[in-house]
Amino acid sequence: MTGTYRGLTWDHPRGAEALRRAVMEAEAPRCEIVWETQSLEGFESAPICDNAARYDLLVLDHPHLGEALGCGALLPLEEVFTSADLDRWRHGTVGESFASYQMDDRSWALPLDAATQVSVAADPAIDIPTTWSDAVALARDVDTVLPTSGPHLFLTLCSIALANGEEPGQGDEFLTVEAVGEGLQTIGAFIDPHRPPPPLHNPIVVLEQMSQPGGPVYCPHVYGYVNYALTGLPRPLQFADAPTGRSGRRGSVLGGTGIAISSRCRPDDGLVQHLRWLLDDATQCTFIPQHAGQPSATAAWRDPLVDRASTGFYSRTWDTIDDAWVRPRFNGAVAFQRSASARVREAVLGHCDARLLAAELTRLHRTSQGDR
Repeated sequence: MTGTYRGLTWDHPRGAEALRRAVMEAEAPRCEIVWETQSLEGFESAPICDNAARYDLLVLDHPHLGEALGCGALLPLEEVFTSADLDRWRHGTVGESFASYQMDDRSWALPLDAATQVSVAADPAIDIPTTWSDAVALARDVDTVLPTSGPHLFLTLCSIALANGEEPGQGDEFLTVEAVGEGLQTIGAFIDPHRPPPPLHNPIVVLEQMSQPGGPVYCPHVYGYVNYALTGLPRPLQFADAPTGRSGRRGSVLGGTGIAISSRCRPDDGLVQHLRWLLDDATQCTFIPQHAGQPSATAAWRDPLVDRASTGFYSRTWDTIDDAWVRPRFNGAVAFQRSASARVREAVLGHCDARLLAAELTRLHRTSQGDR
């Protein structure tokens, strides 16, 4: 293909600014890409097959892979890049950021951005808790918030189970009754029953609130956005590793984004070189963080200049992202996450019985995999 490529990313500076600026960057390989955006909610749940039919490049989350492969929506990266490229990115990105985009012995997206759930405080005087029990105790004394819309309560429930030594979906039940009960009790400590959260209450909304004077000062579990930690902001937020539980693990669910090439696309050399440049360590250590991005390269996360500019965001959350859990990626995983998230939100806000919720999560998980 020659001419202009169409790309779809998500509507936040972290998701769009660096990609759009790269098209105009003199040092970047020349390539005409028009980047359009969708909301965070669309990024989390919009049908990937529909988007792939309309766009050449897709910024996606790893749970979409099963759905994408089921409809033949993506080109395997092995058909576009060299094995040396793929090996370099495999070994040079943080945690499971590259591996999360591998299925069926192929690689399906370039790990442009790395993120996971961590803790955050707006007041530097706060000693951010390192355990869930201490987080619950702190919430009694300070204005605390937790994202409640979209998949986020469900993902926090999974993270608490991980911190206590139980991996979701590995047994006959998606989560045991005990894990669900502990998770609901912990989550309930951070939500005011007399002040229902708004319908749109995602990590961006939470971090925006915390960055404003008079906003909440503590959140125990939210996807990290380096944009809110930068030096020079009126109220830079302080990020830290996610809380641990009984297992000692910092329970957290991997996020981040990858750039996939749709099967309708015929990438020319200009596009290949442009994408390769975006993943280059030098770009990840300079251009990406300088243009509101959150790099995936280990070199950037370990770079003292990058870390200093973000008030320690990378060094203070490294342990968490290095051990973050990769969500299910089977065909039906996104639909399961959407349905399970609705049930968990209903349970948290309606004080549902843990036994009923555990049974419902197991039923949804089995049904989503075709096990009736």
